[in-house]
Amino acid sequence: MKVVLLCDVKGQGKKDQIVDVSDGYARNFLFPQKKAIPADAKATSELKSKAEAKEYKISEDKKAAQALADKINGREIEIVMGHGQDGRLYGSVTAKDIAEELKKAIGCDVDKRKIQLKESIRAYGKHSVVIKILGDISASFVVYVHD
Repeated sequence: MKVVLLCDVKGQGKKDQIVDVSDGYARNFLFPQKKAIPADAKATSELKSKAEAKEYKISEDKKAAQALADKINGREIEIVMGHGQDGRLYGSVTAKDIAEELKKAIGCDVDKRKIQLKESIRAYGKHSVVIKILGDISASFVVYVHD
């Protein structure tokens, strides 16, 4: 008997898969515990439409991420920091500071955890920074730290 799994079933398959199981296993275990439904025309069409909706959402997310990457690529963000008598920075420029300035510059929220810094910026000057937006989509920009 072919069934559509409603959750992961050990030894049978993952959620939203169509699997072939014995009639007794389906009737006595899967159906009573609401772990599966019969794979009739209605269930398979719902499964197909759910998969298409998921693909559409993924493609829309990629388009939005690419648009954001195009906005960020090649930008120069200025950050003003104070310094001591010897010309060294007070503290350091962190991913949070960069995310705030990037939000002011492009008008979009950027997650500070996606900004990839090898180490905190502790010196004046221009520093190249990469932000990993989604999967393999990333953008690079320059952070200019001055007083």
